[in-house]
Amino acid sequence: MAALGNRGTVTEASGFKPEEDAQKIYGAMKGAGTNEAALIEIFAHRTIAQRIKIKEAFKQSVGKELLDCLKSELTGNFESVVVGLMMPGPVYDAYELRNAIKGAGTEEACLIDILASRTNSEVKEIIATYKRVNDKSLEDDICGDTSGMFQRVLVSLLSAGRDESTKVDEAQAVQDAKDIFEAGEARWGTDEVKFLTVLCVRNRNHLLRVFQEYQKVSGRDIEDSIKREMSGSLEDAFLAIVKCIKNKPAFFAERLYKSMKGLGTTDSVLIRIMVARAEIDMLDIKAEFLKMYGKTLHSFIKGDTSGDYRKILLELCGGEK
Repeated sequence: MAALGNRGTVTEASGFKPEEDAQKIYGAMKGAGTNEAALIEIFAHRTIAQRIKIKEAFKQSVGKELLDCLKSELTGNFESVVVGLMMPGPVYDAYELRNAIKGAGTEEACLIDILASRTNSEVKEIIATYKRVNDKSLEDDICGDTSGMFQRVLVSLLSAGRDESTKVDEAQAVQDAKDIFEAGEARWGTDEVKFLTVLCVRNRNHLLRVFQEYQKVSGRDIEDSIKREMSGSLEDAFLAIVKCIKNKPAFFAERLYKSMKGLGTTDSVLIRIMVARAEIDMLDIKAEFLKMYGKTLHSFIKGDTSGDYRKILLELCGGEK
């Protein structure tokens, strides 16, 4: 299991009795109509480990798979949230990646969001889970659906080989900054492989140092250079990597903001982040959101969603502050 952080809004329910919860859920779905409030009360206030126990208790006492029952009772975005909450991290990520790939067109944003933000061990678990569930290789599926340099960046992230030490090699950092500068701003055309080699391989502390050096060499922030030098999905991927290295909760806060601002809501992004980060770093994401946009994440969700979907997201968001 991916290490769950202690900065989540969803924490262990005390006095937890899976059998009781299973009965309440069964009662909420039995007969005509569904008591959504009862479902929200349970699913948004139990950890994934507790939800798995509820799932087992439900199967024992009702003789049915809880997930199947939920899917037949619920619909739309509310269903997507509840179903997502029933999956451990790597299973949910693998499920989201599969949905992003299959069907017409690819949801590149999903591939980028997940692969740019997960640790080596998380990526390895996602790959193993994907293979187990789909009997297919995630890398093969991604390669069949993407191309060019964007594909190469994803394959590099999938290799889960980023250095995870904390050591900074000063001379190397200066060289890396110079290499990126010479591969981009300093020449006609861009040598993206140089960007890939540095951004997908080096450790976080080292990269933070590279970004400082880059500013000195080029007079620009690395993000500005990526925006000038690249476009489309490749630009999005490199920007996501840089943002996750600099400040992961801020990266997710920005993704949430963009999913809701303007006309319409990109529900797939909103749901994916709220479900995946609720138990890990939602408190930090909320703090960054407020700092960056001067409004609470809670108020944004409230203004942009409705019904039971809104209710469960607000519970996952945890309080107005």
